[in-house]
Amino acid sequence: MKARSPLEGLYERVLARQIRHVPLHLAIIQDGNRRFAKSLGLDPREGHRAGAETTERVLDWVQDMGVKYITLYSFSTENFRRDSAEVETLFSLFKDRFARILSDERVHRRRIRIRVFGDRSLLPPDLLERVEAAEAATRSYGDYFLNIALAYGGRNEIAHAARSILRGVREGRISPDGIDPSLVEQHLYEGKHLPPVDLIIRTGNERRTSNFLPWLANGKESAVYFCAPNWPLFRKIDLLRALRLYDQRMRGRVAPARE
Repeated sequence: MKARSPLEGLYERVLARQIRHVPLHLAIIQDGNRRFAKSLGLDPREGHRAGAETTERVLDWVQDMGVKYITLYSFSTENFRRDSAEVETLFSLFKDRFARILSDERVHRRRIRIRVFGDRSLLPPDLLERVEAAEAATRSYGDYFLNIALAYGGRNEIAHAARSILRGVREGRISPDGIDPSLVEQHLYEGKHLPPVDLIIRTGNERRTSNFLPWLANGKESAVYFCAPNWPLFRKIDLLRALRLYDQRMRGRVAPARE
């Protein structure tokens, strides 16, 4: 990785002073771990390990900026098609991170609630056990929310919600005339309340949102910031540039004063 420039800290402060509007809900597609490893001639698993370290840093940055909800696209349903050794490495990293939560001073001091959504039936039992332990340990917290999309696919989520609503109709708990966007949202994301996504960041020089939170992001017209660095190389400057984009959009929505 590149050494930090002496001017980088100054530029960070300049960017931070430009930001007045901070998103309530930030979602990140952490892309480029494998490309990062390939560029250095490393095994893809080393890229995922480097990416996990970046995630730790970014979580501190966004909470320092006042972002209350952050959602990470950590593992999609399509990722199961990858090499089995790579998938196993990812699951091992997830197990390690979820285990750390139990004793992580930052989580408890900042009262961060951990929530995981996705198809849990696809997760191995030992990982699911760590997930449930982390969720239980932080269930009473509510200052910040860290949502982790694991074995997640946006279209699958909407299909799951449709099946749940149909069961309610068959059982007489839901009237067909009562099906509206609010009801659909209640059945999305395993019943967890997620506010609309204000800003999506995607790293790795990809310009697509890849089936991520289609109801809350695309349906709510969230701002999207695409950037070139692969996830392990994502810097605080990149985050601040994304927040500046959101800030500029919010300023543009403020109606000018009438003369």
